[in-house]
Amino acid sequence: MRPDDAARPDDAVRPDGVVRPDDPELAARAAELVRDAVLGDLARRVVAECGADVGLVGVPEPLPGSCPGSEGMVLRHWAGTRADLLHDVPVPAGLGLGGRALAERAPTWVPDYRAATTISHHYDAAVAAEDLYAMLTVPLMGGGTVHGVVYASLRTVVPFGDVRIAAVGKLAAAATLALAGAAAWNRTIPRPAAPVRPLTPREHEVLRWAATGRTNPEIAARLGLTRNTVTGYLKAAMHKLGVRNRTELALAARESGLLG
Repeated sequence: MRPDDAARPDDAVRPDGVVRPDDPELAARAAELVRDAVLGDLARRVVAECGADVGLVGVPEPLPGSCPGSEGMVLRHWAGTRADLLHDVPVPAGLGLGGRALAERAPTWVPDYRAATTISHHYDAAVAAEDLYAMLTVPLMGGGTVHGVVYASLRTVVPFGDVRIAAVGKLAAAATLALAGAAAWNRTIPRPAAPVRPLTPREHEVLRWAATGRTNPEIAARLGLTRNTVTGYLKAAMHKLGVRNRTELALAARESGLLG
């Protein structure tokens, strides 16, 4: 903690020590904690309750270098893995089995991933490293929106029966319901106002990279800008969106559709 941190009041906490329930940044952090807890538990339950050897959950996120409006996700939660080649893997819509489930909004499965002819094979090396064969993917659908994709994978060649597909589907539905409940609660929190003026193309580009978690030096190096220039673009975007920090900026950008 920096020396001046102790002297600076936390906007989320009142002087009497009571947490303010209407703080947008606090609400965003709470929503992220709920999402991570639900999806992490989903990956573990796929292994514990559905007989899978490996459970994975892809979380929809803007992928670096992707076109605006294009769909994609990142494998953020896992259980039962032996290596880390399937950890934090970006998956554009349509690629692999999970990308196909994301694009088609429907469960997909194969008895032998490596021999399947109905999917792309961009992730064969990672799948082989985990010694996986049979794989089922189910999108977490709520109100026409995909909140994630859950994978149930086995280290043997076997067709997926109705019982196992239904079991994974039930877990996916329960997770979706939990996420929807958290989202409904989160929507009761006041949100930053919509942008007064549109962002410039450069401000939009810097904002999209910042929303993926990149630091200012990383954004500067990637875009060929100075750190001060990146900071200036982010401050301008914050001013236009009426927010105070990067967390609120990312939340307002998503709600305004600026991240596709």
